[in-house]
Amino acid sequence: MRNIGFLILAGALCLAGSVWGLTYVESSTGLTTPTLEGGHTELEFADINNDGNLDILFIGDHGSPYVNTDQHGIMVWFGDGTGRWSIYMNGNFGYGGIAVGDANNDGKLDVGYGMHHNYSGVDFGDQIMEVALGDGTGRNWVPWDDSLANDPQMDWGMFGTDFGDFDNDGWLDVGSNAFGADNGVHVYRSLRNGTWRQVFGFIGGNSQMDFVFGDINKDGNLDFVTAHQNGTVYFGDGTGTFTSRDLNLPPRGTRGYGGVSLGDVDNDGGRDLSFCNSLEGVEVWTYNEGTNQWVDFSGTLPDTGSYEATQLCDLNKDGFADLAAMSYASDTGRVTIWLGNGAGTWTLDTRIPLPAPGYFSAFRAGGDVDHNGYPDLALVSEQTTVRNRAHVFKESSTASVLSITPVFPRGGEKFYGGSVRFIDWLCAVPSGRTARIRLELSTTGTGGPWTLIADTLREGGRYQWRVPTGVNSTNCYLRYKAFATPDSAVALTPAAFTINALSGIEERGQGAEGSRVQGIKLNIASPSKNGLSLYYYLPEPGEVRVEVYDALGRKVGVLAEGWQEAGWHASRNSARLPAGVYFIQLRSNAQCARGKAMILR
Repeated sequence: MRNIGFLILAGALCLAGSVWGLTYVESSTGLTTPTLEGGHTELEFADINNDGNLDILFIGDHGSPYVNTDQHGIMVWFGDGTGRWSIYMNGNFGYGGIAVGDANNDGKLDVGYGMHHNYSGVDFGDQIMEVALGDGTGRNWVPWDDSLANDPQMDWGMFGTDFGDFDNDGWLDVGSNAFGADNGVHVYRSLRNGTWRQVFGFIGGNSQMDFVFGDINKDGNLDFVTAHQNGTVYFGDGTGTFTSRDLNLPPRGTRGYGGVSLGDVDNDGGRDLSFCNSLEGVEVWTYNEGTNQWVDFSGTLPDTGSYEATQLCDLNKDGFADLAAMSYASDTGRVTIWLGNGAGTWTLDTRIPLPAPGYFSAFRAGGDVDHNGYPDLALVSEQTTVRNRAHVFKESSTASVLSITPVFPRGGEKFYGGSVRFIDWLCAVPSGRTARIRLELSTTGTGGPWTLIADTLREGGRYQWRVPTGVNSTNCYLRYKAFATPDSAVALTPAAFTINALSGIEERGQGAEGSRVQGIKLNIASPSKNGLSLYYYLPEPGEVRVEVYDALGRKVGVLAEGWQEAGWHASRNSARLPAGVYFIQLRSNAQCARGKAMILR
């Protein structure tokens, strides 16, 4: 039988692990500031200041802002790459969930958040859902949140929040789950100018606050899961329409499942679901597209207990997702890790004790805080003093050689050209050195040719990727390269994924209040001297944006933007375009009847 190791509790937490399995070292220096209080919060790993080291972002627990604590606003624990942290706080609001991504496509990370304490009194912090733009430092924020949470019935609070491009237009959208009760679930589409339009939502019901985007059924459109009494799984169709798909999942209980998480446990390219059931056991389910049913993938996982939160992540880097779960007890709380084998067998590997009672407040797995190439854990749990305490546990091995490991995509996924998705990786870098990352795409298999996606990236482990238009291939691979003088390392996605592009002219409805899209493929055999023009007809007035992209999905021009009356219109880009394949996307909240592109010689 495998020997299970435990953390040593002697005033402070020290080392966790097993003789044969994963071991962890607590790396929480600096996390005692600010003082936390109680209740839930949400943590996200991100290199918010682009220094190559992961940071931790949150907007606090019940003590934010200034409720028996010094917490306030958007808070960043800046990491130094070794597991030490320093805090910076900005704003007069808090108690909620957070998401991180580049919302306005300027290359700098932004945040979205849902909260209960919108006490600010100024634009920055006066709504229960907001998006704020960052300046690349992690310290300064500008509100970008018009029309979010403007339903008068949303008067209590929101919480768990996530970003995702669910309409595949190249801009991050946002969704959030209620704070505890009453406010329901709400999803908003970005109108790309700091305003948002709700495309899905409902009021009422109890919740356990989680909300996560991911493509479950492998159709290329983002779905979401949420911990709510009224439903857990909602499939998206790429237009902003979401449909409940709990189907044959077990009963949820009065507040929904606890600690929902998404990850690909069977390596088929679709995201799978883990959660804590109504008896506080842990379960994992996969979705079968052929039968349109959920399949119990839990194996011998405990179906009862005191578990409150789960995370799916390949913690030992063997190519299969593992399961981590937080639980409470009278003597000590703990994190328990089971290793997965991709076939529904879960092997108990490691237990990490936490100070009693160890009630869950936040849990996140996946960020590599010390560049050893292994995912680490961050959490907030309640301790004996009835105060929350933040912890980071980093996997204890030391990087001796440079290596890079693909995390997402891993094969089997489907993406639409022009959409935004996140590329994730892990990079092991020997101590005292720094690495730079290059990402490349092949649409014709592992032999290439390879097209550059991004170069000289820092080691943060995530890149926000606009999927190239003009590609129709089921044989796509990413190549990851790490450079740390004098060494280099390379890795490929383990299996092929798919990119689908617009072909000719296609219209896709974006909901009753959403936009209509026309895509026009244009092949320029020789350089155009005078640019190109687009002629299009609007049967009714509406907002219009016309953009031109090259075959790699890079925007090379904007032909038109703004409000236009009904009738025929002409838009022109006078810039000289080199020979190649281009795609014109015409978007309007009026139905675009027809359009025609012309090359100007």
